[in-house]
Amino acid sequence: MTKERLAAFSDAVIAIIITIMVLELKAPHGATLEALRPLIPIFLSYVLSFMYLSIYWNNHHHLFQAVEHVNGKILWANMHLLFWLSLIPFTTAWMGENHFAAMPVALYGVVLLFAASAYFILSKILLTHHSRNSLIAKALKNDLKDRLSVVLYASAILLALTMPLLACSIYILVAILWLIPDKRIENVLEK
Repeated sequence: MTKERLAAFSDAVIAIIITIMVLELKAPHGATLEALRPLIPIFLSYVLSFMYLSIYWNNHHHLFQAVEHVNGKILWANMHLLFWLSLIPFTTAWMGENHFAAMPVALYGVVLLFAASAYFILSKILLTHHSRNSLIAKALKNDLKDRLSVVLYASAILLALTMPLLACSIYILVAILWLIPDKRIENVLEK
């Protein structure tokens, strides 16, 4: 399998995940702005999850621009990532429907933590599959944001049990950290 085919498959899966999320948004039964009020938590959780999926899609795209070739381990590591991303619609819906209650917010964080871990694993497997002088090896030297994200997710999961809105603030903070695609890869590709 080529890296382009793997990237195209991943793009399709992420597009389906976003489609599932948007289909969960139900129109209110009333025709007034007041009828939208109960949907605010659902919409906010959708926005956060859409942002996360966009970040993963963007960084995955950049990552695979630096990849030279793929093998079976890389395919399975990529599927591992897609599995965790595929759970985002469920946790998004549960969190929004329950107005950011403790357990749904904590489970949302668990899914984010495992997705981040899966992305980290995918990156490490890509590194072991390429030479030390490859573009990807040069691009992935420093993974401070990766490690910081995992620490923040773990902290937010624990906080979610007593202060779910503070945990959501941490999820937003991590998303803001990743809004700009990974510059390490862009910098190496530009050279």
